[in-house]
Amino acid sequence: MVRRFSPGLSPYNTRVTSSSRRPAASAALRRAAPWAIGVDRGGTWVRVLALSASGGVRAARWPAAAPAPLERDLGRALRRWRIAPSDLGALVVASRGVWTARERRDAERRLAGLACRVRVVPDVEAAHRGALGEAPGVLLLAGTGSIALARGARGRWRRAGGLGPLLGDEGSAFWIGREWLKVTAGEASRPRLRRLLGAPDAVRRIAALAPGVLRRARRGDSRARHVVAEAQAELARLLHEAAHRARLRPPVRVSWAGRLLDDARFRAAIWRACRRLGLGIAPRPPRESAVAAALRLATAMRP
Repeated sequence: MVRRFSPGLSPYNTRVTSSSRRPAASAALRRAAPWAIGVDRGGTWVRVLALSASGGVRAARWPAAAPAPLERDLGRALRRWRIAPSDLGALVVASRGVWTARERRDAERRLAGLACRVRVVPDVEAAHRGALGEAPGVLLLAGTGSIALARGARGRWRRAGGLGPLLGDEGSAFWIGREWLKVTAGEASRPRLRRLLGAPDAVRRIAALAPGVLRRARRGDSRARHVVAEAQAELARLLHEAAHRARLRPPVRVSWAGRLLDDARFRAAIWRACRRLGLGIAPRPPRESAVAAALRLATAMRP
């Protein structure tokens, strides 16, 4: 059954782009649900990448904090691109908060009307596949939240962290912002602090403080330097724990994802902290993004 979407969707700050087309594939392939789409639903942004059998490319991005459910926003993008459900052979969504089989099935059910085939995977699993391919190793993700995901020699997944802002997210942008607020609470305006903590998107707003804390640390602010050093130690601990759970032998392949780890100096300090914990590591840049990995999975699923 094809789910119909209402044309009156509320607008968000959505960027939609398209690229030039590659040489056309066979007419039969183009007729048989030619599109595949990968989605990375992170803590701050939703990123979408689409590829047709004839080489057409589409991309979009919007805030993850937008109130509409993913199926509505994604349906809106598909209508703008004139991609009908019968044209979308496979949709793979890499999402936060879908660790159990039931959570994945529930998410797939909500998205079922958008494509011929739908698969939902944890966002960090897609990031691991994008960064390290199918090889054993550890993916350290630190953006709004944090988690370390290890893949053992036999392909089994083991993780450390990833429990969210209430119980985890150690060393993440949110963690840094929260620790900074603790340190500076006496200097902040009480009304402003209450508005921040009571905002519906408080986690995202607090995480947005992290880049400023890193800049302060580099200028020599002792309080900021302490917060940043503690964050790096927490992330090193997550990496060490995940590698131990997966029984990976050193040197352990390590890669990264998340905006916080785009900072090379911040990242290098984590590697040093990890080695001080006694784990030999071999860091390597990610091969591709999580959304590209999700698209690759979708392309393989397409009829």
